[in-house]
Amino acid sequence: MATPSSVFTEMVTTTDRTWGRKVTDNVSANNALLNTLKRKGKIKTVSGGYEIAEPIDYAANETYQRYIGYEGLNTAASDVLTTVKYPFQQIALHVTASGRELRMNSGKEQMINLVKARKENALRTAANNFSVDIYSDGSLTNQINGLSNLIQTNGQGTVGGISATTWAFWRNKSREMTGTNLAASPSAANAVSMKADMNVLWLALNRGADKPDLIVMTHDFYSLFELGEQQLQRYADSELAQAGFTALKYKSASVIFDDNTNFATTGERAYFLNTDYLSLVQHREAQWTMDSEKTPVNQDAVVIPMYWMGNLVTTQRSLQGILFDAA
Repeated sequence: MATPSSVFTEMVTTTDRTWGRKVTDNVSANNALLNTLKRKGKIKTVSGGYEIAEPIDYAANETYQRYIGYEGLNTAASDVLTTVKYPFQQIALHVTASGRELRMNSGKEQMINLVKARKENALRTAANNFSVDIYSDGSLTNQINGLSNLIQTNGQGTVGGISATTWAFWRNKSREMTGTNLAASPSAANAVSMKADMNVLWLALNRGADKPDLIVMTHDFYSLFELGEQQLQRYADSELAQAGFTALKYKSASVIFDDNTNFATTGERAYFLNTDYLSLVQHREAQWTMDSEKTPVNQDAVVIPMYWMGNLVTTQRSLQGILFDAA
């Protein structure tokens, strides 16, 4: 006869072989940025490597030459490519049950309820904590790069192994809001001032057809922006609205806020993102992938781990920007 432990394990694992996909879907369903990356095919899977390596072009081809007749041509090699490298970071999440819980819930219905509660808790935990990581500065131990790391208020920093202090092409754009603490005193005049700063930053981030497609704002910035757009509510983003997120439009970009602990009410920042150059990269064997049951040697319990491994990366910082209010 099966023990409660084996029943629990079977119900957690074999009855739901798409569990990793369910966690991934739940994470993206609770985060507007990840939802956008998923829709654009920017959640990528890799098979291995010591680190995540992405090629970038950082300079123009120097052989471009205007000439006439038999004039000599420049055939010298042009060094135009380099590679940014991001470390693989790892996350573990566990579905657990103590022996006491298993024996108390050994009946069929009780066991079903126990498994459901544990799995729903795991889904919430993954969604909430990964959202924190996505917007973080990556300063916590083994934390992935978040937007605060990839896109900095001074445009500097070493990201992907390249120092923006040394290499100007690798600096993100930034602009401090005109005035003092405008978002704290929302008004039509302050909304106009904010829009003027947004226009300046937007132009700096345009390169031909390349332009920001997503602007992620803190609550106070979004409230001020919404105040200025109140009469233009028809310009809401329909795709994000269908996914359950509140989103407006600024030019061709969707404007969202994210209910996240890193985005406190007075965070006062807006990330101007070109998601063509932003990806969440994950290892194919660790996409919230469930492992086999573990039994601790010093505990009466069952532990079923799942693993994620990857990082948030950008291949073009100069087309990413941030509007902030330092006051």
